[in-house]
Amino acid sequence: MMHSYTTKSCAALLLCAAFAVHAQQAQQPHQQQQQARGTAAKQKINPPPNAELGYAIKAKQKGIPVEGDAIVRWQSGAGRFAATNEARAALIGKILDTRSEGAMDAFGLAPDVFTEKRLRREPTTTSFDRAAKAIRFSASEQAQPLKGGEQDRNSVVWQMISVARAAPGKFKPGAAWNVSVAGQRDVDAWTFKVIKQEKISTPLGELNTVHVQRAPGADSKDQHLDIWLAPSLEWYPARLRYSDDNGDYIEQTLREVKRQPS
Repeated sequence: MMHSYTTKSCAALLLCAAFAVHAQQAQQPHQQQQQARGTAAKQKINPPPNAELGYAIKAKQKGIPVEGDAIVRWQSGAGRFAATNEARAALIGKILDTRSEGAMDAFGLAPDVFTEKRLRREPTTTSFDRAAKAIRFSASEQAQPLKGGEQDRNSVVWQMISVARAAPGKFKPGAAWNVSVAGQRDVDAWTFKVIKQEKISTPLGELNTVHVQRAPGADSKDQHLDIWLAPSLEWYPARLRYSDDNGDYIEQTLREVKRQPS
């Protein structure tokens, strides 16, 4: 989960965050997606220190090179977390502005709300109503059941980072995690797999990383997501790459880490 730079690809830009984290809706049939969703396993987490991360962006959209930059901010403390990201492209300006915030529970991060504003689009909100056990979407009238452990497209990357910091020994080649991830209109089943340990070049120098990949199923046209986590830098993402079968991609590489007060 790649459309244009200002739609699906931009939504995938930071998950992260997120770092939001983001590709648009999965292309698997809705029923198949729902069958794939199950109750998540409880997870011990160790959230990383608060920080502001700067990224350089390089991309190719419909064969046209694009460059820009992104700022990701992560904060946690007193049982709460917030992850925001803002991306800008040369000659275009701000193309993405997202925020994920919530609490922490036995499953790890427990988002309350995920907001997203993209270029020339109305903002959207995804709400996790834990009292009613429902996930609601401003872009859709159809709510989805909240079973516990669901993430949004920002929080999912920080959930993975927090799990890795709590149990780094589990992040070995071949390891895999299934996560239910809420987007703008629905909840999709994602699978992350550890590919290998890999040294990459960044503006911060060469970094030893753990390469993790979210690859869609064989019948899906979703965007691929590759994340290179840097254990020496608190497991922050040193690089993220969103790629499509037609050769289009977005790649962001870490160039600055600013620690923030707790």
